[in-house]
Amino acid sequence: MMQVPGYTGIVVARFFLGFAEAPFFPGMIFLVSKWYKRDELALRIALVTCGSFLSSAFGSLLASAILHGMQDKLGQAAWRWLFFIEGGVTILVAICAIFVLPDFPHNTRWITPEERALAISRLVEDGYSEADELGKQTTMQGVRDAVSDWKVWWFSVAAMFQLVGQSFFIYFPTLCATLGYDTTVTLLLCAPPWVFATIVAFILTWYSDKKQMRYKCFVISNAFGILAFTISALTMNKATRYISLFLMAQTLTGYMLLLGWISNIFAREPAKRAIAIALMNALGQTGGIIGSYVWPLKWGPTYRYSYVICIAALGVSTGMFGGMYLYLKHLNERIERNERNAKDVNEIQEISFKYMV
Repeated sequence: MMQVPGYTGIVVARFFLGFAEAPFFPGMIFLVSKWYKRDELALRIALVTCGSFLSSAFGSLLASAILHGMQDKLGQAAWRWLFFIEGGVTILVAICAIFVLPDFPHNTRWITPEERALAISRLVEDGYSEADELGKQTTMQGVRDAVSDWKVWWFSVAAMFQLVGQSFFIYFPTLCATLGYDTTVTLLLCAPPWVFATIVAFILTWYSDKKQMRYKCFVISNAFGILAFTISALTMNKATRYISLFLMAQTLTGYMLLLGWISNIFAREPAKRAIAIALMNALGQTGGIIGSYVWPLKWGPTYRYSYVICIAALGVSTGMFGGMYLYLKHLNERIERNERNAKDVNEIQEISFKYMV
């Protein structure tokens, strides 16, 4: 991307970059879900995903420094140096990760037998099947089970609306530029909201794990996001709009909670869980494609219509996930009634898996 001569080259390079990057996020979520219990997932996912928050914060600071100081160095434009430096750091981290990241509890070679037994037993106690943990279910069985489960498609469509509502993420520097400052100051102003979002993400996901609540914490995050969009749509006051950017940035916490939630719901079958997470991410990312058309330049600098669309999208996703919450709550209540009525221990064990809502 540093060396391509024009638009076509950029598009081709971006295609192959996206092709390589696509499995990363669902793969990361699946790997985390294979090591931690259901009431530990949201915070762990936040610990990993907040890297994107911090990259948005410190990436803006780094971009500001590079664009300000690297113009025409060695005959290259500053934007080319941006790709070279940030891409080089990424490649270095990826090489180191090869030697650090584990596989799964049952086949990671560098943990002790005692650590392996502990990791597997923790997951079995949390409702995972020991046979499944050893990988007995085939990939094709997982595909069949995932695509035939309506909950997977419901989550995918709702996630699509959620990502439309979060499409501001891509245009955050543009929205910050509406405050009227130059490029350097604008990029510096982008950092504090993402630091704030990181703090909120840790607090909200920790609370979600502790209280074993997913949907209610998700609603809190979306509610503040809708408030932020409303403020930005109604005023051009610099201080007020900048405060709204803080509330806007934390909206991405809701998506972290969704990732933990879907891992909880499909906790029993690893192959199905992997496909479900991948499907939700893949289909949900169509919301990012739609979101790229939500912020046309002609709607700036107020972007009032863009904010209204995001409010509507978050409202739809909140409502859809609310329906899923009520459905799962109903299932849990039915399971509890069956447990009270069941007399056979084997029957109790068979029906006692509850959904975290």
